Amino acid sequence: MESQPKIALVTGGSRGLGKNMALSLAEKGIDVVLTYNSQKDDAMAVVAEIEKTGHKAATLQLNTGDVKSFDGFLNELKTVLKETFKTDHFDFLVNNAGIGLHKPFAETSEDDFDRLMNIHFKGVYFLTQKSLPLLNDGGRIINISTGLARFTMAGTSAYASMKGAIETLTRYLAKELGARGIAVNTVAPGAIETDFSGGSVRDNAQVNAFVSGVTALGRAGLPDDIGGVVAFLCTEGARWINGQRIEVSGGMNL
Repeated sequence: MESQPKIALVTGGSRGLGKNMALSLAEKGIDVVLTYNSQKDDAMAVVAEIEKTGHKAATLQLNTGDVKSFDGFLNELKTVLKETFKTDHFDFLVNNAGIGLHKPFAETSEDDFDRLMNIHFKGVYFLTQKSLPLLNDGGRIINISTGLARFTMAGTSAYASMKGAIETLTRYLAKELGARGIAVNTVAPGAIETDFSGGSVRDNAQVNAFVSGVTALGRAGLPDDIGGVVAFLCTEGARWINGQRIEVSGGMNL
């Protein structure tokens, strides 16, 4: 085993897909720092679960839509890296944190738009930029998009547009960070049974049946379907995957 395990920073790691990503990374022998917005107890529970496996973990509060808070957050991260992990850099950045919005285009307000943009695009852009000095050469960045950037469902125009921007940004980051050996990819989940967007895929039988009906593998996705893909992209076996959009949807709307 390496003397210094690799470290991943996962935003929005207290629940849903982010929690699954954090646990999957730990299964690969990677230590984890996860952020939460308001669910501190949930985040601490994920940390405890990771620590039970013998790996190190820590959690920090972060509102990924508040760019002005990032400098303070990164100072806290430096302290945690030093005190908990005995290092001053990390290896993998997973830009996962997000919220949903289901509103028709005609009813989406400027406030709705700005909130989504700040969390899903502007926040990702500048958190990644400001993290670069702490990210090891040869590291990885994984941005989370959505199947909705490829196919359309009414009511998600703002959300999906931000994710489309993320997919373009991923390719630019891959191009510009290649000199440092940093690979950058997008993982685009399909419809997953979590509490995301009010838990509609998980809790609404009609929605779940619709998703299952347009998915080649015949069911809605589960968090366990996603975390392992993100973890794989942080392994040596994925070193030559770069600038790619990997949709993990069971074959939705083929």
